[in-house]
Amino acid sequence: MEIKVYNSLTNQIEEFKTLKPNEVSMYVCGPTVYSDSHIGNARPVIFFDTVKRFLQYVGYKVKFASNFTDIDDKIINAAIKEGISDEEVANKYIAAYLDVCEKLGCEMDIIRPRVTENIDEILEFVKRLVDHNSAYVSGDDVYYDVNSNNKYGILSNQKLDELEIGSRIEINTGKKDPRDFTLWKKTKDIGRKWASEFGLGRPGWHTECVVMIHKIFGGMIDIHGGGIDLKFPHHENEIAQNYSLYNNYLANFWIHNARIDLKGEKMSKSLGNIINTKDIIKIYEPQVFRLAILSNHYRQIINYQEELMIQMKGEWEKIVKAYISLYRKLELNDSLDGGNVINLMDDFLKEMAYDFNTSNAITHLFSMVKIINTDLRKNDIDLKIYQDEFKTLKDMLYILGLNIDLKPLSSEEKELVNNWLNARKEKNFSLADELRNKINELGIKL
Repeated sequence: MEIKVYNSLTNQIEEFKTLKPNEVSMYVCGPTVYSDSHIGNARPVIFFDTVKRFLQYVGYKVKFASNFTDIDDKIINAAIKEGISDEEVANKYIAAYLDVCEKLGCEMDIIRPRVTENIDEILEFVKRLVDHNSAYVSGDDVYYDVNSNNKYGILSNQKLDELEIGSRIEINTGKKDPRDFTLWKKTKDIGRKWASEFGLGRPGWHTECVVMIHKIFGGMIDIHGGGIDLKFPHHENEIAQNYSLYNNYLANFWIHNARIDLKGEKMSKSLGNIINTKDIIKIYEPQVFRLAILSNHYRQIINYQEELMIQMKGEWEKIVKAYISLYRKLELNDSLDGGNVINLMDDFLKEMAYDFNTSNAITHLFSMVKIINTDLRKNDIDLKIYQDEFKTLKDMLYILGLNIDLKPLSSEEKELVNNWLNARKEKNFSLADELRNKINELGIKL
């Protein structure tokens, strides 16, 4: 299957070709763990999990890593505020983040490195940049020299003299250029520090991902992803460091998802207008939120509103109803096993193969739901058709990461449900009501 992807590095749709046949190496920047993640943070989590699922479905072996920044000024400030160590803060919010990921239906078998586990490799990398004259020591700190690299600005498509000083970069008289960024800094705060030839300190933010990519994947990768807010300066700075030492752009494809706005305003922790993901999935089923995210193309801004979630709740209920109805019909006929995907799956996959268009793919999911509902009202449908429809629906839901947990019926429960169906067929409504009450008491979903 030909796959085409929008590459942020070239700003165009390109044919997706991997470095190794039938294998995909993918790295997505993870969170700085100083607080609970908000719904904007959840968007790349959901999207790139879906990308992984799709690529696996069409036959690729996917090696996927996403990091934790577990040492940072923000973490240390949170530690001071909460009266615990920075390590305890990091562990607390890593656990909370993983819990949210699992509830959102993400596959959990991915590589999750931490910065603090890679300090030796980071120091070695920084030393190489200094030796290469791409970085310099100034006072107690080490900085990357952006003027040493004529490719700086390649990702953000700007010339060096047009670039603004990026986030997390403080103006410092020790720098040769205000746009130079920290690789290693001496610190005197309460946070964890590591001994080095540059002094007791800790790494800057922009170096960690480059180092971990090389450690995990051994060099250049197929996909590097993250939110659009990371494009500059974080991802730009990753490319710069890597280009200085390896003369490549670290990844063949750079993929960035758009942000989530809240009622038309940019959402961010610094502005204080955030909604934590853990709070949303207490109000709505996690699958409803996931469906809301995937119902928009990943490069389009989502304007989050309560009306969106109410709409998605109704749409999800339609999917669940069709799934359960078809599942029970096949289960009662001992025909759950088997089935082939039908033509509608081809249309679904074509949409996913053109820049991971989950929004258009979901329209085919609802077409499948409509077909199922129509056929379930008929009495003369071959069970093979139902099996094919169920296989198709199940595969679509797998790729989108929309999980429906359904407890299989025991032999006694099957008999109870069949008796209820017969009572309805014979128009014995008093018996049907009695049996339905028993079914509800047992928590059987029909």
